[in-house]
Amino acid sequence: MPKKKCCEDKPRCKRCPLRALAEGTLPTGYTVKKRRLVKVEKAGEVLAKSTRKAA
Repeated sequence: MPKKKCCEDKPRCKRCPLRALAEGTLPTGYTVKKRRLVKVEKAGEVLAKSTRKAA
């Protein structure tokens, strides 16, 4: 299972969600939005929350 949030290190660590997304090894039902591991059903909420903070 990947970490919940990307630490933004270079090179990417072994459990990085961005690396898992690129390699295609994310568990089913999960995706990455704004460097965070989220469930597919909640992906829209994460994006809405992040745009509210920016505004």
